[in-house]
Amino acid sequence: MNRELEFMFVQSARVWIPDAEEVWKSAELTKDYKNDDASLHLMLEDGTTIDHKLDPKTKNLPYLRNPDILVGENDLTALSYLHEPAVLHNLKVRFIDSKLIYTYCGIVLVAINPYETLPIYGTDIINAYSGQNMGDMDPHIFAVAEEAYKQMARDERNQSIIVSGESGAGKTVSAKYAMRYFATVSGSASEANVEEKVLASNPIMEAIGNAKTTRNDNSSRFGKYIEIGFDNRYRIIGANMRTYLLEKSRVVFQADEERNYHIFYQLCASANQPEFKNLRLSTANDFLYTRQGRSPVIEGVDDAKELRTTRHAFTLLGINESYQIGLFQVLAAILHLGNVEIKDRDSDSSIIAPNNRHLTAFCELVGVTYQDMSQWLCHRKLKTATETYIKPLPRLQATNARDALSKHIYAKLFNWIVEHVNKALVTNVKQHSFIGVLDIYGFETFEINSFEQFCINYANEKLQQQFNMHVFKLEQEEYMKEQIPWTLIDFYDNQPCINLIEAKMGILDLLDEECKMPKGSDDSWAQKLYNTHLKTCSLFEKPRMSNRAFIIQHFADKVEYQCEGFLEKNKDTVNEEQIHVLKASKFDLLVELFQDEEKATTPTGQVPGTGGRTRLSIKPDKGRDTSSKEHKKTVGCQFRNSLQMLMETLNATTPHYVRCIKPNDFKLAFSFDPKRAVQQLRACGVLETIRISAAGFPSRWTYQEFFSRYRVLMKQKDVLPDKKLTCKNVLEKLVQDQDKYQFGKTKIFFRAGQVAYLEKLRADKLRAACIRIQKTIRCWLARKKYLRQRSAAITIQRFTRGHQARCLAKFLRRTQAATTIQKYQRMCAERKRFRQKQAAALAMQTILRAYMARQKYQALLREHKAVTIQKHVRGWLARCWYKRCLEAIVYLQCCIRRMRAKRELKKLKIEARSVEHFKKLNKGMENKIMQLQRKIDEQNKDNRVISERLVSLESSYATESERMRGELGRLRGVEEDAKNKANQVSSLLEELEKLRKELSVTQQEKKTIEDWAQKYRDEMEKMVSELKDQNGLLKKEKDDLNRMIQEQSQQMTEKMTRAIAQETQQLETDLNEERSRYQNLLTEHLRLEEKYDDLKEELAHSTSVSKPGHRRTDSTHSSNESEYTYNSEYAELEDGSRVGEDVTRGMDTSLTLKLQKRVTELEQEKQSLRNELENREEQFQRARARDDAQFRKARGAELEYESLKRQELESENKKLRHDLAEMRQSLLGSAAAGAGAPGSPAYKVLLDQLNASCEELEVRKEEVLILRSQLVSQKEALHHKETMTEPSVFAQDVNKLKDADELKQAYVGVKDTNRSPRSVRPALEVSDLLSRLRLLEQQLQAQRRTYDSEVESLRGELQNVKEENNRQQQLLAQNLQLPPEARIEASLQHEITRLTNENLELMADDPTASREARVIILRRMVDLMEQLEKQDRTIRKLKKQLKVYSKRIGEMGAGQTEGQTSPGQMVEEPIHPVNIPRREKDFQGMLEYKKEDEMKLVKNLILELKPRGVAVNLIPGLPAYILFMCLRHADYVNDDQKVRTLLTSTINSIKKILKKRGDDFETVSFWLANTCRFLHCLKQYSGDEAFMKHNTSRQNEHCLSNFDLAEYRQVISDLAIQIYQQLVKCMENILQPMIVSGMLEHETIQGVSGVKPTGLRKRTSSIADEGTYTLDSILRQLSAFHSTMCQHGTDPELIKQVVKQLFYIIGAVTLNNLLLRKDMCSWSKGMQIRYNVSQLEEWLRDKGLMNCGAKETLEPLIQAAQLLQVKKKTDEDAEAICSMCHALTTAQIVKVLNLYTPVNEFEERVSVAFIRTIQTRLRDRCESPQLLMDTKMIYPVTFPFNPSSLALETIQIPTSLNLSFLTRV
Repeated sequence: MNRELEFMFVQSARVWIPDAEEVWKSAELTKDYKNDDASLHLMLEDGTTIDHKLDPKTKNLPYLRNPDILVGENDLTALSYLHEPAVLHNLKVRFIDSKLIYTYCGIVLVAINPYETLPIYGTDIINAYSGQNMGDMDPHIFAVAEEAYKQMARDERNQSIIVSGESGAGKTVSAKYAMRYFATVSGSASEANVEEKVLASNPIMEAIGNAKTTRNDNSSRFGKYIEIGFDNRYRIIGANMRTYLLEKSRVVFQADEERNYHIFYQLCASANQPEFKNLRLSTANDFLYTRQGRSPVIEGVDDAKELRTTRHAFTLLGINESYQIGLFQVLAAILHLGNVEIKDRDSDSSIIAPNNRHLTAFCELVGVTYQDMSQWLCHRKLKTATETYIKPLPRLQATNARDALSKHIYAKLFNWIVEHVNKALVTNVKQHSFIGVLDIYGFETFEINSFEQFCINYANEKLQQQFNMHVFKLEQEEYMKEQIPWTLIDFYDNQPCINLIEAKMGILDLLDEECKMPKGSDDSWAQKLYNTHLKTCSLFEKPRMSNRAFIIQHFADKVEYQCEGFLEKNKDTVNEEQIHVLKASKFDLLVELFQDEEKATTPTGQVPGTGGRTRLSIKPDKGRDTSSKEHKKTVGCQFRNSLQMLMETLNATTPHYVRCIKPNDFKLAFSFDPKRAVQQLRACGVLETIRISAAGFPSRWTYQEFFSRYRVLMKQKDVLPDKKLTCKNVLEKLVQDQDKYQFGKTKIFFRAGQVAYLEKLRADKLRAACIRIQKTIRCWLARKKYLRQRSAAITIQRFTRGHQARCLAKFLRRTQAATTIQKYQRMCAERKRFRQKQAAALAMQTILRAYMARQKYQALLREHKAVTIQKHVRGWLARCWYKRCLEAIVYLQCCIRRMRAKRELKKLKIEARSVEHFKKLNKGMENKIMQLQRKIDEQNKDNRVISERLVSLESSYATESERMRGELGRLRGVEEDAKNKANQVSSLLEELEKLRKELSVTQQEKKTIEDWAQKYRDEMEKMVSELKDQNGLLKKEKDDLNRMIQEQSQQMTEKMTRAIAQETQQLETDLNEERSRYQNLLTEHLRLEEKYDDLKEELAHSTSVSKPGHRRTDSTHSSNESEYTYNSEYAELEDGSRVGEDVTRGMDTSLTLKLQKRVTELEQEKQSLRNELENREEQFQRARARDDAQFRKARGAELEYESLKRQELESENKKLRHDLAEMRQSLLGSAAAGAGAPGSPAYKVLLDQLNASCEELEVRKEEVLILRSQLVSQKEALHHKETMTEPSVFAQDVNKLKDADELKQAYVGVKDTNRSPRSVRPALEVSDLLSRLRLLEQQLQAQRRTYDSEVESLRGELQNVKEENNRQQQLLAQNLQLPPEARIEASLQHEITRLTNENLELMADDPTASREARVIILRRMVDLMEQLEKQDRTIRKLKKQLKVYSKRIGEMGAGQTEGQTSPGQMVEEPIHPVNIPRREKDFQGMLEYKKEDEMKLVKNLILELKPRGVAVNLIPGLPAYILFMCLRHADYVNDDQKVRTLLTSTINSIKKILKKRGDDFETVSFWLANTCRFLHCLKQYSGDEAFMKHNTSRQNEHCLSNFDLAEYRQVISDLAIQIYQQLVKCMENILQPMIVSGMLEHETIQGVSGVKPTGLRKRTSSIADEGTYTLDSILRQLSAFHSTMCQHGTDPELIKQVVKQLFYIIGAVTLNNLLLRKDMCSWSKGMQIRYNVSQLEEWLRDKGLMNCGAKETLEPLIQAAQLLQVKKKTDEDAEAICSMCHALTTAQIVKVLNLYTPVNEFEERVSVAFIRTIQTRLRDRCESPQLLMDTKMIYPVTFPFNPSSLALETIQIPTSLNLSFLTRV
């Protein structure tokens, strides 16, 4: 303890002291504390210095403040010092400075009402919290809901969320958001939209159970417990609601500034609606029950709109329109009943005026007779054993009876609505588990507390007891789990208070007993309470000034209850005859309300009143006796029973606590009143949680966290391999008291304050290290500067001394000459000066003496007058001082007496406390005080030393002053000598004057001559300058004109460029929006289709279960292609219709109506789209007719030009062929000479290489021709109407569209594609066509020049081949002798050697060209490697074929008639093998199959094909090629039925395999690649010129000839979009668990991030650790995705889009978690994020994907990381942040700044003023207020046309596919 005090209570330490206004005030020690000090010297934050007196006996020191790095923590248990001021300050900082309303306090979520709508409850926030651990995210009601939902699923245990707090604290809103979270994340198990119904119950219950109070505009006046049921898949299946203690008295009475229940005002606001005319309603001020509070309107609330919301909720819950009108009819009747005026007939009776319009309206609305109701409102019936009496009621009792009836009707109506809401929420599905949400009133205390407050506080006592037990249980379980020694923690148990209320002979028992008494009253009940509990229970007190009240000491505060009205409210009486009248009503709903009214309406069967006979003695029948027995329970008894049931339910569940705090009583936004907050914190159990935690070990660290944080306190020798042993050794050295910490199995437990002690040690160590580093660096810098300055000084000194020596010699010569002159001159000057001064002094003395005489006279006069004034004033002041002293003495006596009284009271309180506890706290205090006293003595000694030094300095200063005075006297003597010598100067001056006169004459003559010459020169220069000026002006004007012309042209160019860019950007945006809209509609359509399929499966399953042996087959008809294949097989349609009828009968009515409405809307939209398509076609036809003539002219000229170009290319190719032929002949000759016969191995290898070179040249020629034809076809395609299916047919990519016109056409094309399967393209203008023709000509010329250069280079290469033929022949011969495995490597090595030699020669000749040559050589090396590998494969294949052919020839020679031509094929005739080459040549690339084999084809090729198995070794896209070849044959034989069924089966099978294995990434990727390839094949071989231009002539022969499949292309395109979205979802599910851990949590740069002290909720609070992902895990997964897609043959453009989408998901998820996690917003974390992003960019560079747009999607995350690292202090910093963070919204920037948290003391927090500056600067931004990024957003996908160069006739079908039934045609 002494060591801690030495470190803690020192100068500059900060503490908390009590304050009357702010509850707790911060102060700082100005002096070290010692053990014997009676007070602390403190300085407040405003600079005021005070002495804080300590109790002389206890010596209790004030609470210490937590370090700054712990201020604003998410969890209050993370604070090192756990006490009330720390909790209050932390909540205030988070609420006021950071605008954070949620804070954890262990297991409790503290929610402060902001009185302002915050954007933190959207669906994006729900999705961000879904699936996250509770300790990972910032505190939120969604985090508590997620924790409950997760524990329900994990532990198989029901959960409860207990929301409590004062009225106006936000309980209802918190409960509402919790239910919204469950409804959003879980969904419903059926199609009845149960989650919507659960949420719809909220507006209904708010309307009938909430009202405006002085504290809250929407206060719940009843308690409710909602059980949300879940099935075994944890989806919502229903709910049930229990209500408690409705405040019925509010129906008939409201206090000032309060309202009745909302539903009454909603009805009055909607009185003008037609359906409410018969209710005879008007404004709320016209009815007694709604005008008493004189506040009928709530600001900002539209009651009419709220009624529409309520009615919609009624409809959603199945309460139809007629029932709703009936409910409103009953409510209106209650209002009219309240306006019924009852008048006095005499003193004992009353009467209602005849034809009272309000009573008439009431009777008509509820269907009763006017006479009966008016009779029993003013009378009551008394029964005896023999006869019945009717007794009139006085006006007051009649009015009370009327109000009781109103309350009773409303209570019945309330219960009826609750019952029907529960019926609507009930389900037939078996409930597996539930989560209960308890929204119940908090502890209440008012000036007048009655029965309602008593019940409310009783309920809170029970809940507080359950809360205390749960907190205590969790705390002890943690200690036991960690196996640390522990003792029972003492906590407040409120069981005595509960016993006082509910035990036998308790308050409720006595109240029920008094209600049974015939003459029981509130006064007699009060006396019973006094007699029973006043002396026996310390918690029960009697007020001094009242005999009708009692006081109960609750856990939160003392509450005084007024006994008046307790019995009446407990009985809940109502006139039985009035009930009978209502039961006889003709209004069915009212009868239904009172159908269970046979149960007695009062506990005793009587109506107490004043006067008359009140005792009843009747003999009820058996039925009535039974009902009366059931109904004898009082309100208190019912409430106690229901509360007991609630507690049993809560005890059977895992509770989660939400404590709502009301920050102020004036509903001010983000205003914090410390007094009110402390009251609620004490009342709601938050401080009790803190106290229980502080009594044990509140701070808990894992060994790894402790080691990482306090590694700086360890020496190198202390660090052991075992982290646990290391921590133990270090702690034993740092903390001597073993009781301050305990070592558990996985954690270290610390007492309160120990973490702050360790933090101080750590900060001191870091500060010392920083000082040492600074000292060393500063020393090095100073020494370096000193050496540099010394060297410079020596040099300067050398030159300066030489200069000074020369100057000294010159000075001595001049001094000797000047001394004589100065002597005489000074003498003259001094004489003259002396005479002037003498005259001036005499004048001044005269004036001054006269002035002084006058002043002396005035002073004497004033002094005389002042004495007179002072005499009177001092007398008056003395009297005033005497009076003040007298008053002060009296006041001081009062204060001293009060202080003595307080001291005596405190002394008595101290005696009641534990003496041993305070002895323990003050142990060792005396030694500390002595140490502090010694420190003070040392400081005094230092002060004396400093004083002595000051005296010595003063003496030295006096000595120096004397020396200076002597020097001054010497200088004055020298001045006198100078005056004497000045007289000699006068004679010399006269001689000098004569010489000057002669010189002036000579100079005058010279000047005359020079003036004439200068005048002549000036005239000539003036003339020249004028000419130059004129010339310069002309040039300047010319330059100005040129500049103006250039500026104007540049401005026009820039303006046009900007306009074009803006238009292009707008069109791109519209295009993407249109694509996104279409793909979203497609997704919605597919979702509905999946629901339809699921319903069919469920129906089929139920049918099969109910009827064994009879199984129905679902229709395979897909709704996706129903628009195109509606006329498919009749059997399928018939089956589908039957299933649809069954589904319709089994579906929920609401879902059926929604689907029907949706189908109608889709049909209308389809019809409108068709009409628009027809209009566009007509416009296109008219435009095409106008442009045909001009197009033909331009087309003719273009074709002529292209024909000339083709002829030139053909001639060049002929020359190239000729050169190759010559080369071949020369090689043949050389081969014969050098290697022997043509059949030698060297000759064959060389010949193969030459053939490969020839083939490569042919391919290049074809590519050039294809390129030319492609350009021509593009221009031609722009003017013809084509059937398109994808936006990519208009343009392969939006980024390739160079001008706005092309982009417009692409946009229009996509819109038309979205509206119909066939789209049209508008014609271009003639001027655009001509400009494009010119552009194409320029491109052709450029390509021609490129081609010529390539031909020349090829010729050079051929010449080199001829020259090096002999050397290559030798190398080939050597290679042939090597094994086949080493042959390729050796050839490659020789080629590298040759290329290296060429490179060296090229560098010697031309170094500039050598760099380009290196790149070319490297590319050639790679090409050669690939070529050699290809040749090797070809050789092996040819050898294999040669063996087969040799075998066949041998068999033929032997006379065999049958031979095996290929595996699985038999030849019947001997000549058949001879015809094989011809058949291979004539193969048309088609596959024939029989119709009955179609299902086998689909099964083997789609359903049973596994990407990880057989498909890995296939040609990329082989299934697509096979399906298309089968389709080609069906087209070839003109079988439309076969085409339709094949396409339908293919599409349905792909959908089926995706539905079955949609979570398998490889499967989805494989079929995305094949679907796109199939789509490209349909386009490539469609016969459209736009696609045929990419084909070879052989491929064009394979085009479809009979059918136009453009409509099916649209269907397959939609299927590809579906697969793409499924692929993105699958990849997102795989990446999602890795992103946060890899991008944020993992320390990629070790040692940068610090570990701060954490609270109870850590990462492992919700689920066990599932493994830590790193950034490498993400990169490996991305590489796996990329390699798999490349292996499957996915289009490169599609891969780019997938990567862009993945990077967007990574950036969005990371940024969203950053915005919701305060612990991640630090400088070091910003560095980690930037490093991680750089690694992602490096991955993009490695994969060649930098231009895919993925990097741009990470821009918001990059800017957020930069925001964490930049300076955040000055206005310049704010300006820099605003310009830097353009990709972040204002809400995101402010959120990051609010969340920024220092990890070390050396970092600074962001000030509130800086954040306000940022908000002001960003105020004009037009952006979305949404905080989080949409992680579900998917970029619209495009499928650019990618033709295949693979010839269909060359495709071989592997036997592993089991497709032997296919026949090649």
